Amino acid sequence: MELRNYETVFILTPVLSDTQMKDTVEKFKQVLKDNGAEFVNEENWGLRKLAYPIQHKSTGFYFFFEFKADPKIIGVYETEFKRDEKVLRFLTTVLDKHAIEYNKKRKKGDFKKSTEKEEVKA
Repeated sequence: MELRNYETVFILTPVLSDTQMKDTVEKFKQVLKDNGAEFVNEENWGLRKLAYPIQHKSTGFYFFFEFKADPKIIGVYETEFKRDEKVLRFLTTVLDKHAIEYNKKRKKGDFKKSTEKEEVKA
């Protein structure tokens, strides 16, 4: 079984309570874990303004998962998103070696450090 690297960004409706939001995120994590996926990174990007209204909502809770999984489970994983009415949008992409390297640098904060150095010099 060959594991491939994936990342998923999904947006939850802004009308959820904190508990409902955490339970929903945990449900999607559990779907991956139950199917043998390995988590690399997980981020809560918080409440953000949408580029355009979705289901009459102008904001949503953004979440990011980076994981390694068998390509066969992605269909099951995405079906869970489609069935959940709390999800406004989702996108799962396969990561190539350049995207994996970029994500590693982003997690270490390499991109933030360069802007901080520029501010110090100014």
